[in-house]
Amino acid sequence: MAKVTVIPSTINPITQMPINMATTKKVAAYARVSTNSDEQYTSYEAQVNYYQKFIEDRLDWEYTKVYADEGISGTSTKRRVGFNEMIKDALGGKIHLIITKSISRFARNTLDTISYVRKLKDNGIEVYFEKENLWTLDPKSELILTIMASIAQEESRSISQNVTWGKRVGFQEGKVSFAYKNFMGYKKEDDKIVIDEDQAVIVELIYRMFLVEGKTASAIAKYLKSNRIKTPNGKTFNWTTNTVTSILTNEKYKGDALLQKSYTENYLDHKMVKNNGQIPQYYVENNHPAIIERDMWELVQIELARRSKIGTQYSSSDEFASKLICEDCGGFYGKKKWHSNSKYSKFIYQCNNKFHKHKEKCHTPNLKAEDIKHKFIEAYNITMEDKERMIEDAHEVMELLTDTSKLDKDISKVNDELVMTYELVNILIKENSKTSMDLEDYNKKYQELTEKHDKLLKKQEELLKAKSLKENQAIKIKAFINNLNQSEDKLDEWNERIWMLLVESAIVYKDKKITFKLNNGEEVTV
Repeated sequence: MAKVTVIPSTINPITQMPINMATTKKVAAYARVSTNSDEQYTSYEAQVNYYQKFIEDRLDWEYTKVYADEGISGTSTKRRVGFNEMIKDALGGKIHLIITKSISRFARNTLDTISYVRKLKDNGIEVYFEKENLWTLDPKSELILTIMASIAQEESRSISQNVTWGKRVGFQEGKVSFAYKNFMGYKKEDDKIVIDEDQAVIVELIYRMFLVEGKTASAIAKYLKSNRIKTPNGKTFNWTTNTVTSILTNEKYKGDALLQKSYTENYLDHKMVKNNGQIPQYYVENNHPAIIERDMWELVQIELARRSKIGTQYSSSDEFASKLICEDCGGFYGKKKWHSNSKYSKFIYQCNNKFHKHKEKCHTPNLKAEDIKHKFIEAYNITMEDKERMIEDAHEVMELLTDTSKLDKDISKVNDELVMTYELVNILIKENSKTSMDLEDYNKKYQELTEKHDKLLKKQEELLKAKSLKENQAIKIKAFINNLNQSEDKLDEWNERIWMLLVESAIVYKDKKITFKLNNGEEVTV
């Protein structure tokens, strides 16, 4: 009969270290506080001191380090520098045991918790969760850890939902919060939003340069940068086109506030995404003092849309760019230099397509700046002879434009039809799932409803565009009236501000006539 002798194991299969060997473990701790407030900072300091003493009191433990993260949420490990450094050191052989207060302090994300614990376990590194009295190299720990980590994650989800709910209740009540440190023009005094007069000057300059001087966002950014004006964060002079555009389009500068422009898509990684209608938004009017007059702000939005349509053809090189139009081709006039290398050099304006290789030559004339200015002064003075009648007519037009009751009724009707069509589609799908409908019959009905839905959507889009167009025209007329009231009754010399604010376009004809189209739709030919 064979004799069997048991040879006891001498190496721990998990730690890969000799059994019963008196070894000193390299021990580290991990501490984290959720916010960076003074109160939580004290908590963080206390955790560091506590764990250092806790480790050094054990003779079989060698104190390595207390890794810590301050003011960082625990739902994801992506931005936790201290945590990530600790894992790297542990896997590099510098740590045998990690001590932390609880599972929720280690990671509130179940996947992260299990993943890192297993990765450490595979390399013989143990984690001790003090609150739960859980040692991860204990065979019984896996199930307990999974359950507890899931509870911690659910707790985090619940907290996130409560915070989100609290914010949305605040939004519904019109409570507005500002990121003052990175928002130019406003500051907080006695818990109130007030205008920062020094910064407001910069905001007004940006709006004036864009609307009155016709400058592009990139040209404004370049100007601010070259004049060493600090950006909204107050730290650099590195102005960008996006920064200027964001100031030109932010409704807060007219005293309003649109709430919930973005939202947290995933509470685990705190990723913020733009709200394109996924959740409700709240618009609060007259929430705080305005830096920019409402009419001017609205005009800027209209001008942004106008330039967007013009695209790359838009130019802000001078006051006539993108306003003078060629009768022949409909293209813009541009500034050109003649005889640049001689004493006869001069600037003239001509159609940009005049000598285009692939287009028929335009026959509209070249113009000097003085010619355009003189013609505009003449046109303006003719117009202003009937100033009162023009203002009365503009008021009547504005009243007609602001009446959108019929459009609103049509939009409401289309919306009701869309809801009904959507419900019919759902009924059809449910009916098909419960009964054995004829496939051809089902596809035919489904196709009909889909086509109807698409037509209604197109009609809805057209109606909304028509309403938006009327509203924009009304804003232009209102601004035109205000500008007209503030303008001189007669011009004796060129006035760039009046030109920029009152003239929409000017068509140049072959016989050198120019028709000036004003922002109220009126035209005068000189």
